[in-house]
Amino acid sequence: MSHILGIGGFLFRAKNPEELKKWYIETLGIEIQNYVWEQKAGPTVWEPTAHDTDQFSVDKPWMINFRVDNLKELIAELKLKNVEVEERDEWNVSPEEVGTFARIQDPEGNPVELWQPPKE
Repeated sequence: MSHILGIGGFLFRAKNPEELKKWYIETLGIEIQNYVWEQKAGPTVWEPTAHDTDQFSVDKPWMINFRVDNLKELIAELKLKNVEVEERDEWNVSPEEVGTFARIQDPEGNPVELWQPPKE
C-alpha cells in the first residue's frame, strides 16, 4: 500500500493573493521561492474538528497551524509589527507534553495558530 508522505501544499482563496502572500513572507518570515516553501521536518497535526468548534470563527472553514522554534521571540516581533496576538492560559495547560500556542489573524481575517512544540 502506498502512504502519504506529508502535506504537499496549502492553497486557499484570497481577495488579494499577492498582497497576502507578501504579508506571510514579510510578517511571519515564510521563505517562499517559486511557489515553494522548504519547511523543516517535524510533526504536523492532522485533526478534523467538530463543525461547531470554538477554536476559530464559524465563518472560517480552516485554521492553519505553524510550527515555530521560539514562540516568545516571534510574539515580540509580531507586536512590533502591530500584529494583534492572542494568548490564553487554557491553550498551554501542558507545555511540557504538547507545547505552547498563540493565535493571530492574517490581513484577510484568516485564523493562524502558532505552536512551539515541547523540547525533546
